[in-house]
Amino acid sequence: MADFIWRGLEYDGLERIRVEEGGMVRATSIIDSARGRYSYEIVCESDWTFRQLRLEAATDERTLLITFDGSGGWEVDGQARGDLSEAVDLDLSITPFTNTLPIRRLDLAIGEEGDTTVAFVSFPDLEVDLDAQRYTRLDEDLYLFESLDSDFSREITVDREGIVVEYPGLFERL
Repeated sequence: MADFIWRGLEYDGLERIRVEEGGMVRATSIIDSARGRYSYEIVCESDWTFRQLRLEAATDERTLLITFDGSGGWEVDGQARGDLSEAVDLDLSITPFTNTLPIRRLDLAIGEEGDTTVAFVSFPDLEVDLDAQRYTRLDEDLYLFESLDSDFSREITVDREGIVVEYPGLFERL
């Protein structure tokens, strides 16, 4: 079990998260941000393959439930989402934690790159769409993140567990 705190830079905020690894990976978090107050729980397989998100938005009292069966079957709030069938990871724009999922799952060697398609959740509207992404491991603790659907990219610094330490312009770990 490990606890982390991130400070939001683009949107002022603070996230407190607890990550527990065992037979499954479970992350529970509370975010107080200029975009609202949110709490979430993410559950992954032990290899960091995403399985479930339960997110609560305190500001508008909305809950979002996303599940993935590991073989292309996605549900959002109980509704099948065939348009997400290519996704294998989850990305919440409000936290750097979800970058850890593909970083850990892909397990890249230095110099290797890996592409992933994610179910991308935007905030504060909680819309869920596809986003193609690439991670390139530049060094032991440095990854180049690229959105393949836009010109957005950042070099992300992580610790030896793949947890984000610095996401320039967006987040920093305290």
